[in-house]
Amino acid sequence: DEKFGIERTVKDDDVVFGDYSYGHIKREILKILNEIKELQRLPVVNFAAGGIATPADAALMMQMGCDGVFVGSGIFKSGDPEKRAIAIVEATSHYNEPEILKEVAKNLGEGMKGTEASKVLQALQDRGI
Repeated sequence: DEKFGIERTVKDDDVVFGDYSYGHIKREILKILNEIKELQRLPVVNFAAGGIATPADAALMMQMGCDGVFVGSGIFKSGDPEKRAIAIVEATSHYNEPEILKEVAKNLGEGMKGTEASKVLQALQDRGI
């Protein structure tokens, strides 16, 4: 644009991404940067494929310093996904409250089915390098 003598200015109320204005995006980025400055570290969410399946797993990740956990198949492949999801959310919110953790972990139904260890070796054996 400079070679044609056109000057572009983005104003705070210009919508630049979906329904979000440039000003809104700037404010949200500044909030995140201030949080990083205050914490003296980057916020970290745990994305562990197949690793978080119970409220106890989620609480442990929070106790270890994660800012959040991502749970996929641990919820959706369980016997009662809605109940398990609610329990995991409660566990991440109350990760240092053993009495609450004990209650939310009750009667969750069947958990995610895993793979029998002997079948894992067979599956790995057939993979190419």
